[in-house]
Amino acid sequence: MDKLKIMVVDDESRMRKLVKDFLTKKNFQVLEAGDGEEAMDIFYKEKDIALLILDVMMPKMDGWQVCREIRAYSQVPIIMLTAKSDVEDRVAGLNLGADDYLPKPFVMAELLARVRALTRRQGEYRHSTLRFGDLVLSRTDFNLSAPRGTVRLVGKEFQICELFLSNPRQLLSPEQLLTKIWGYDTDVEINVVWVNISNLRKKFAEIGAHVSIRSVRGAGYILEETL
Repeated sequence: MDKLKIMVVDDESRMRKLVKDFLTKKNFQVLEAGDGEEAMDIFYKEKDIALLILDVMMPKMDGWQVCREIRAYSQVPIIMLTAKSDVEDRVAGLNLGADDYLPKPFVMAELLARVRALTRRQGEYRHSTLRFGDLVLSRTDFNLSAPRGTVRLVGKEFQICELFLSNPRQLLSPEQLLTKIWGYDTDVEINVVWVNISNLRKKFAEIGAHVSIRSVRGAGYILEETL
């Protein structure tokens, strides 16, 4: 059985080593990153990361920024670590999409219990896919497959494709897409939706999918099968 892959992100090398050594002994594969930017680079390149252990206070890109960026297109479990135990900080992390919060210093046994709980919960999601026609979308590695190949979706492309595949043959307006993907209070312009739809169409064509996103003039878009 393959080991679950966990990434530990902390600018304190001693803390990273302690966590890595402990989790490795518990049969996890552990990746390390010393700051938020390095974490994002690794996350984009690696497949099947099952969980992130993410420190809040880091140089270049803090843990909250990393959490926000990852949540833009992935539901991988995230445990936030911080020296701060204030309720406000805990709430802020959870509101950004973190799954759990552990103040430093912590007992390794407690970290392990939380890791195991989240990876168990993630088990079904890790292997889940969405299908429509000959399109298959992996929710874990963001790969979109069809008869002629596979492409990896990036950024909001993944969320938009996931939304269409969850609602095939249903009309989705640009306003619905903005609200569901960017949120109610977004200041993103509608042309950003057009750009992402255009990118998805190109990727559908690239992999030979017999599925298209059809424009309905003045109303929105429908995902449908093509001959």
